[in-house]
Amino acid sequence: MADTARRDSGVEGVDGGVGRTALLVAAARAIETYRPDSLAQDVHAEHFVLAAPASAGWPVRMWQVPDGDANPLWGRFARYFGLRTRVLDDFLLRAVHADGVRQVVLLGAGLDTRAFRLAWPSGCVVFEIDREGVLAFKHKVLDGLSAIPRTTRVPVATDLRADWAGALTDAGFDPAAPTAWLVEGLLFYLPGAAETYLVNTVDRLSARGSALAYEVKLEKDLLAYRDSPLYTATRRQIGIDLLSLFSLEPRPDSAAGLEANGWTTTVHTPFDFTRRHGRGPLPEPNDALAGNRWVFAGRAGS
Repeated sequence: MADTARRDSGVEGVDGGVGRTALLVAAARAIETYRPDSLAQDVHAEHFVLAAPASAGWPVRMWQVPDGDANPLWGRFARYFGLRTRVLDDFLLRAVHADGVRQVVLLGAGLDTRAFRLAWPSGCVVFEIDREGVLAFKHKVLDGLSAIPRTTRVPVATDLRADWAGALTDAGFDPAAPTAWLVEGLLFYLPGAAETYLVNTVDRLSARGSALAYEVKLEKDLLAYRDSPLYTATRRQIGIDLLSLFSLEPRPDSAAGLEANGWTTTVHTPFDFTRRHGRGPLPEPNDALAGNRWVFAGRAGS
């Protein structure tokens, strides 16, 4: 299948800041892949972790974690990312198989490998938008594995703070065609105005029959959870202070904005899907996941 990526090298883009969180999620996907009750499989994920100096020594199998699932980071938090991967995989596969969408856009794609691992129907195009450094690192690792995408894949190297809509259309995106949009693990880091701009841009570019899934946090005060085991374990074990990376501004009600523009939306907690699948995190005291919501929106077809 076609892959229009430029082939660059290096690890710039994942060696610090928000880029390093992509390695955290990749490590979680690697651990999830080899669980006996796995919810999602990504055989490429461990190779990103092993290739980056920033993630040297991180586990990619559960047996490498001395306290196993009792570890807040590599147990509960990693299981959260595994559940999220499965739920959003299902969203995209439903859009392309049941609803006939053939155009997919991953905003802030990071080290996502869905173009390589999901069963896409004929004619699908997957656009991956992220910064050049992140995509260059991903291409270096995947080239080393001789990985081949299972559908047409179009990387779009641009910063989401720039004119990403223009870069997307220049890369061949068709705003007249229904699109499945995915915004996974991104909006936490953006100021409220940037979230509103992004969602409004998705709305503007979405034909009838389009679908959107995204993840948000609804806490009024994120710092109230600073001592949550998920945050403290992440800081102490791998040196990532998520709360220093998240935007602490009040979040906009993007779901209400979409509904006002004719979309139908549903809002879920991750725990809803834990109960549906029979595995994943459940609520606990001082829970950093308490305010997480997964939003699914659809624009009715003609």
